[in-house]
Amino acid sequence: MLTNSDIEALEDILFAEPWGDDALDFFGLHGVVCASVVGPVSLGAEDIFRLATGADNLPDGGVPEIFAHCVNELSREMAHLLDMGQSLELPEPEDGDPMNALENWCAGFVDTFLDHEEEWLEAADEEEVADLMVPMLTLSGLFDDEDFQKVRNDEKLASRMAEAIPDSLTDLYLLFHAPD
Repeated sequence: MLTNSDIEALEDILFAEPWGDDALDFFGLHGVVCASVVGPVSLGAEDIFRLATGADNLPDGGVPEIFAHCVNELSREMAHLLDMGQSLELPEPEDGDPMNALENWCAGFVDTFLDHEEEWLEAADEEEVADLMVPMLTLSGLFDDEDFQKVRNDEKLASRMAEAIPDSLTDLYLLFHAPD
């Protein structure tokens, strides 16, 4: 379990120069790690760092130790919950807008999916993957699709999509990781 000081240390890294303007926040990073856990491509701390910061290159000293520790801790925790048949809980903001935090989480998840889309779609039934990705794709705010915008602008529909995410994550995990 990450502590508040772990999360603060992560955000200090994410918002540091020179990538701070392009980096994801903690919610987006959580989405990246989650996609790495539930999807068919398990990413190392270096790949997660690049996705989360938008940086092409690692810092001179490599991935900061606290970043790697937190990513590994989050990954282990998520995989354990899923292996135990439990749903993943998305992080909730302590203050601020929960829909904005959810959008950032979905954007991190979807960016990771898109970065490895070919592997995701080859590893399982393409249609099933697409159906399970709908809540995250819709709420990510990454697409100007009219239908996605209608859902995002309708509080009830957006809320229903958000409530579907934990089940979608479990189903994706089982799709890629359950023995046949």
